[in-house]
Amino acid sequence: MTAALQTAYVRGAGGTSFGRHEGRTALDLMDAAAAQAIDSAGLARHEIDGVLCGYATTLPHLMLSTLVCERLALRPHYAHGLQLGGASGAAMLMAARDLVRSGRCRNVLVLGGENRLTGQSRDSSIQTLAQVGDADFEVPNGASVPAYYALMASEYMHRTGVTSADLAEFAVLMRGNAARHPDAHLRTPITVQEVLNAKPIARPLSLLDCCPISDGAMALVVSAHPSASGAVAMVGAGQAHRHQHLTAMADVMQCGAAEAAQRAFGEAGLGLDDVDYLAVYDSFTITLVMLLEEIGFAPRGGAAQRARRGDFAPTGALPLNTHGGLLSYGHCGVAGGLAHAVEAWRQMTGQAGERQIAPPRTAFIHADGGVMSSHVSLLLSRED
Repeated sequence: MTAALQTAYVRGAGGTSFGRHEGRTALDLMDAAAAQAIDSAGLARHEIDGVLCGYATTLPHLMLSTLVCERLALRPHYAHGLQLGGASGAAMLMAARDLVRSGRCRNVLVLGGENRLTGQSRDSSIQTLAQVGDADFEVPNGASVPAYYALMASEYMHRTGVTSADLAEFAVLMRGNAARHPDAHLRTPITVQEVLNAKPIARPLSLLDCCPISDGAMALVVSAHPSASGAVAMVGAGQAHRHQHLTAMADVMQCGAAEAAQRAFGEAGLGLDDVDYLAVYDSFTITLVMLLEEIGFAPRGGAAQRARRGDFAPTGALPLNTHGGLLSYGHCGVAGGLAHAVEAWRQMTGQAGERQIAPPRTAFIHADGGVMSSHVSLLLSRED
């Protein structure tokens, strides 16, 4: 008879501020985030028996997970590096859950971080990220990541009636949330009109439709037992991978997000109506709109209407990215996506400081990598 699977809990979380960190390497940032996460989990470093580490473009080491373990004075009996673009953080949390549920590990440290803002030139960063494109049909034409998303946005907006003003609502919402977070990269309030008037990057996307490049790191500990600060169980997880390159995307209306979410909800035995907090990837405003609508938290073309009603505000029925998301909290690679999970955990355990909302009971986390290429959905549930 197969033994029952162990419940996996998000036991602790930590991170650095996002923005500019002169003189600090990716390893420095990850060390600081890991120390916070392990401490908040109430553990000692020798109790970490598993380590999952995301890639870092400023630290392209072939054995990054063991390099991190060496730097952090960790000696786990399981270590692994993972590379899935923006979905890496959520995928590592899913893998950590599986390691704990199987009994292979008791306490798994999940972390990512890099100094993209100060440790890499602007041109190098743009060139590195652009390699997500098809080497034969996309990269040779000089496309950037914003250009890939702009092409996708044009098709989606044409088919659904979503406007640039609709997208701008989410840039404004994320900036407002970030203004209440002391560690956010961008905190100056903005208006819809300022988003519309901002410098075009790749039409229809303006500068304020795009996330900034940041330095920073985030870490979480997934364990077989909850922490004293609250029992937050990872009750559902799902993935979907339909394409890698934009030119291989079969249908802009079905990118795989709904499929990943359905698997997570099915495993958890929950539905959309059970969720009272959203942590949804937002590399661009169009990313956020497409994900909310494909998964079902808003009808096609209707996400902005919900935003204008206040549904996604911290005081609304479905608070969204209360830390400010990638669009304003910042984006430093794998840690950018992990920040969504860190914020969800802090809100669920009452550790979000001045931006604390009524502690959610069920949080939905979704991340995507590439150009809406790889999708990972997670469900966290607070146990009393």
